[in-house]
Amino acid sequence: MKKRLSALTCAACLCAALALPAAAAGAPAASVPAYSDVAADAWYAEAVEAVSLAGYMTGTSETAFSPNAAVTRATVVTVLWRLEGAPAFSVEAPFPDVAAGAWYETAAAWAKGKGIAAGNDKGRFNPDSAVTRQELAVLLHRYAQYKGGDVAEGTLSLYSDAASISAWAREGMAHAVGLGLIQGSDGRIDPGGAATRSQLAVILQRLMTPAMG
Repeated sequence: MKKRLSALTCAACLCAALALPAAAAGAPAASVPAYSDVAADAWYAEAVEAVSLAGYMTGTSETAFSPNAAVTRATVVTVLWRLEGAPAFSVEAPFPDVAAGAWYETAAAWAKGKGIAAGNDKGRFNPDSAVTRQELAVLLHRYAQYKGGDVAEGTLSLYSDAASISAWAREGMAHAVGLGLIQGSDGRIDPGGAATRSQLAVILQRLMTPAMG
């Protein structure tokens, strides 16, 4: 049985695993784009700068990051694939709805091959579907398991809406909460709410930042 580590220890382990150079992340280091929709004092501005410099996330255009836009399944697996250094990975027709040559094709094949992403009951990936906060937590948890690290276990009962977390997502949410990757607001964790691009950027920055203490 895997050991349960403290959030601080788990964060340190993940940071060591994810602190990859930008060149290894599938995108060269570059100056941060001047996104017109990211205010300098926005709570996610620093995170957007960090993930942009690392090459883990890019804008939705040359001048827009779309921080409030929902994150799609294609985006999440692509970000995780970049964290691994954008490895070559070939799976013939990984999902019936992932077209050959799609910008996320290799990432989707990699995520399926590593057990991070699975299809629905019809085997479809649904790349353009918005990801909820609990779905994102599950993907992050599976990624941590793939990396071979121990997992954290946060206290979900601290949130007034903890009962609304789906049974299949509880372990993933506990992991994300335990590491501080996903945090609540006003005492709620909002598991069914849409995960946004700004939230994903902040989560990535937390993974990239060495644990203090």
